Amino acid sequence: MTSKPIRTVGGAERAAPAGRFDRRLIAPMILGSILNPINSSMIAVALVPIGVAFGAPPSETAWLVSGLYLATAVGQPVIGRLVDMYGPRRLYLIGTALVGAAGLMGALAPSLGVLIAARVLLGLGTSAAYPAAMQLTRSETERTGQDSPAGVLTALSVANQTVAAVGPALGGFLIGVGGWRAIFTVNVPLSVACLVLGAMWLPRTTTVRERRGVDLPGMLLFSATLLSLMYFLMSPRLAHWWLLPLAAVAAAGFALRELRTAVPFIDLRVLGGTVPLLVTYLRQLLGYTTLYCFMFGFAQWLEEGRGLNAAGAGLVLLPLSLSALTVSGLTGRREAVRGKLLVGGVLQVVGCGLLLLLHSDSPVWLLLAVGVVMGIPQGLIGLANQNALYRQAVPERIASAAGLLRTFSYLGALGASAADAAFFAHGADTAGLHELALFMAAGSVLLVLVILPDRSLSTLTPTLSSGKA
Repeated sequence: MTSKPIRTVGGAERAAPAGRFDRRLIAPMILGSILNPINSSMIAVALVPIGVAFGAPPSETAWLVSGLYLATAVGQPVIGRLVDMYGPRRLYLIGTALVGAAGLMGALAPSLGVLIAARVLLGLGTSAAYPAAMQLTRSETERTGQDSPAGVLTALSVANQTVAAVGPALGGFLIGVGGWRAIFTVNVPLSVACLVLGAMWLPRTTTVRERRGVDLPGMLLFSATLLSLMYFLMSPRLAHWWLLPLAAVAAAGFALRELRTAVPFIDLRVLGGTVPLLVTYLRQLLGYTTLYCFMFGFAQWLEEGRGLNAAGAGLVLLPLSLSALTVSGLTGRREAVRGKLLVGGVLQVVGCGLLLLLHSDSPVWLLLAVGVVMGIPQGLIGLANQNALYRQAVPERIASAAGLLRTFSYLGALGASAADAAFFAHGADTAGLHELALFMAAGSVLLVLVILPDRSLSTLTPTLSSGKA
């Protein structure tokens, strides 16, 4: 049953504008959706000072990255399913409240373990806003009868990509002003703002879609697969060999469970029958593995291999933001999915080649140039895959599909975190950076090879009458 939205302000009903997208939704949608990328990117320049504060090596502080992404990899599809069932408002408010609680927990954390727990809670809290935003976009399309998501989806993508790229600079500034704990404290005012805007503008629902149970066994098996695999990759020792068969058994059990249960955590049958959507998820995985490898690995190398402080590393990464923002702004109104993906994939390969030229005495202009080049695919790949998913997903499951797209982004981040831990096992030196660059280049070449034969990307078209958001 389709839910009927009612616009409310302070509990009072307020009619949505007829025939056009309700722009009052945009502020809470964007602010909520940036909570994950801002926390994902600020930590890049905080890993070194946190390691110093707790006497932890990079292989341990890498769990600050992995903990958040393990939580979001599981949380996104679960919460996306709940958004499809219960509507976006309730899940948005619960999730953004958790972000504030996690911010306080991290700001007061007495140990690295508690800090990792705070990052896990952050991951769960930030999993609600993006599926909610995609559901709101779809419901507005259905309400107005106009297929006009391009402007709204571009705004979401530009905001997320820009914040992700600005995050290291912002994190460096906050660390310079208030120490590394400030990057957790900043979540408190952000959470309050989301709660106020969400309570004011997000629509209530008079009815809900069919309420179905949550696949707890599927969630546990999926989590066991990721945890055992990540623990081995983060610390690949002979003594940990048993983690690989454990991961394989958990993965097999997960697949068997999802194919047999009526309400799966991740519907593998749907994925198997929707090849273009499955390929979109694969492109997201490959593209974001390279993007996150660069963000976390390059930031750590700037501090340890190049000798910059956290604020300086953040400033060097600022051109990443500017080029991503510029490219997204210039190309956002045109979907051109295939062209954007090809340009993004090729430039990732070029950026990886530039990383091989870097050394401990490399000039600042070269460091900045690397950021500019890598920012362009950051501004193209995520937006292109988001537009592809919007056209490929079944409308009734758009939030679930959007949550799963984010899950594949986070799987890429987990792979990147494991790669950083492996190549920087004894510190973020130049030799490790070059090995990381070769790993990134291999993934980027594979991304291009996946895009080239996919002619379906050129045929993605709107399904409803065109209109302006």
